[in-house]
Amino acid sequence: MPRLFTGLEIPQDVAFALSFKRGGLSGARWIDPENYHITLRFIGDVDGQTADEVADSLDRLANSLRFSIRLTHLGTFGGDKPRALFAGVEPSEALSRLQAAHERVLQRAGLPPEGRKFVPHVTLARLRGTAAEDMARFIAEAARFEPLTFVPARFVLFSSRDSVGGGPYLVEQSYPLAA
Repeated sequence: MPRLFTGLEIPQDVAFALSFKRGGLSGARWIDPENYHITLRFIGDVDGQTADEVADSLDRLANSLRFSIRLTHLGTFGGDKPRALFAGVEPSEALSRLQAAHERVLQRAGLPPEGRKFVPHVTLARLRGTAAEDMARFIAEAARFEPLTFVPARFVLFSSRDSVGGGPYLVEQSYPLAA
């Protein structure tokens, strides 16, 4: 059974710039830059027939309009018990529309609704046992976050193996965004 999700790839130059944030944080398992992405919709473990239906459903969204993505800050998920360090995405109407379209077509394909609110981000590290104070210090010492902007040319259907996250992720199918 493949574990699937849809997302936007991070260009190499942006991934390279983000990779300079790696290191110096206890309890961090750093994501390899080639596995950086912005998840649009987590699908989960599905059988082959459902995977085919998902891929076919996403075809309807191909040639959605291109738009700009801007990464603007570092943040964490988990509050007092941080579990992930991420680069946050500036709010974007176009990105929200694309994500909502993914949600609609995947529900029509028979998948249950995504229970979590869409918070676009690029996960840089998964955290275990990292104190909130250490996390706050790391973000403060990480220096100013110079915004990074790119225009994705496509969205993709990724697969991953069942693990604690972080890749490797494989592109199962790609769908162009129109210029």
